[in-house]
Amino acid sequence: MTPSTHDEPRRLAAIDLGSNSFHLLVANYQHERFQVTAKYGEKVQLAAGLDDDLRLSDEAMQRAMECLARFAPFVADIDPRHLRIVGTQTLRVASNGQELIAHAEALLGHEVEIVSGREEARLIYLGVAHSLADVHGRRFILDIGGGSTEFIIGERFEPQALESLEMGCVSYTRRFFAEGTIDESRFRQAETAALYEVESIRQPFLQLGWSDPVGTSGTIRNVAAIVSAEGASVEGIIRRDGLFRLRQQLIDCGHIDQLALVGLKPDRARVFPAGVAVLCAVFEAFDLPFLRYSDGALREGILYDLIGRNTPEDSRLKTLDGLDLRYATDRRQAANVAASAMAAFDQVAEAWQLGDEQRQLLAWAARLHEIGLAVSHSQFHRHGAYLLEHSDLPGFSRTDQRGLAFLVRAHRRKLPIKELKEFPATVRQRYARLARLLRLAAILNHSRPETPPDDVTLGVEGDVLLVTLPGDLTGSALLLGALEQEKNHQLAAGYQLEIIPGAR
Repeated sequence: MTPSTHDEPRRLAAIDLGSNSFHLLVANYQHERFQVTAKYGEKVQLAAGLDDDLRLSDEAMQRAMECLARFAPFVADIDPRHLRIVGTQTLRVASNGQELIAHAEALLGHEVEIVSGREEARLIYLGVAHSLADVHGRRFILDIGGGSTEFIIGERFEPQALESLEMGCVSYTRRFFAEGTIDESRFRQAETAALYEVESIRQPFLQLGWSDPVGTSGTIRNVAAIVSAEGASVEGIIRRDGLFRLRQQLIDCGHIDQLALVGLKPDRARVFPAGVAVLCAVFEAFDLPFLRYSDGALREGILYDLIGRNTPEDSRLKTLDGLDLRYATDRRQAANVAASAMAAFDQVAEAWQLGDEQRQLLAWAARLHEIGLAVSHSQFHRHGAYLLEHSDLPGFSRTDQRGLAFLVRAHRRKLPIKELKEFPATVRQRYARLARLLRLAAILNHSRPETPPDDVTLGVEGDVLLVTLPGDLTGSALLLGALEQEKNHQLAAGYQLEIIPGAR
């Protein structure tokens, strides 16, 4: 990716809400270069606060909020368009994660995005790829996190394989080293569990192949520092023999409380043996002779992705193009519905307090509203919603996907009030309004015209939507019948739609 050049520096920030650590990165971007102005990380160990029912403890949430309170002053004056807050594995699975997210959003004044495992892997790859000198051939990238481990193969700035497996240094500590004892049996149990997880991706990755194995983040950084300090490897390189000597050292220590290794930070000691076990399993599964450390990671990837947002290189545009191709959408019809939706949006945006982000979401939903036809015409709005909510969509957060899925689900037939009520109360009205605009755009283009109808005038009085039709549409009995039915659908959902015929 080659970011565009801007004369004035842009201040960008990323917050990574990881399962083990939270990270803050603030940087000025100018002339295609970053200048870091603030960089902090804290061991929050969010995953350690998950119980057997995947509920976060009050203590874990308190640790998280105390950390974010320290981060907050650094992002208070940053343009919201230049800030991303990303949650990963623990917030993906926590049954009460929305409670923490709501508190975090209130404190930081910004949306928290929960990304899928593969989207996390894509962002990690961006961060690593930009931190390394360009090499010819493919790279293998490994990132051992607190709750998940990401595997990527890519070349230059393009990932070719992205996987995220549910194994990490915090989750494996709870599972195999909870009492602090370190012995051969526990170590091998952890490695065997990791090998089982890796087995599902092992052959496809080996078939792609690579020439440059690279690791990033805390576990790998600490392993590289320790083996270097002991003279087992040159700085920044983890060799197989040095790694397995370290494994034996950990077992010889016998207990987490006895760990005292040069290069190991005290705040990482408790989760370190589990991280090493995962790393040993990866070396074994892929027969790695060595791994070199890179300090690029998720937070750097978030910043590079921000630079590409709303440009021709926006990763989301590539994803939309891929969906169009995969599901063979009628691009002219999608464009017509999008044009009508945008015209409707622009007429009511100020009164309904809708901004650029909502406009973009509506445009995407209009573009994708018919992808469910690839499954079946019957209930295609439901099929489309399912595809959007449950697919891996590079560049999109889970929040984006859920919003898109709702709009596609809501664009025809009865308004899905049950699904609307599953959104936080603060955004329900916004999604309902966008859905009503998309429904109108779909109705106006139901006959699949060559060009979208123009001169349709919209107004609002509170939540009442007023639609004035031009004369050439007023005489269409089919359109008027469809709009009359739409009035009834909206009324059943508690909304009012008024159709005003124009002069013929």
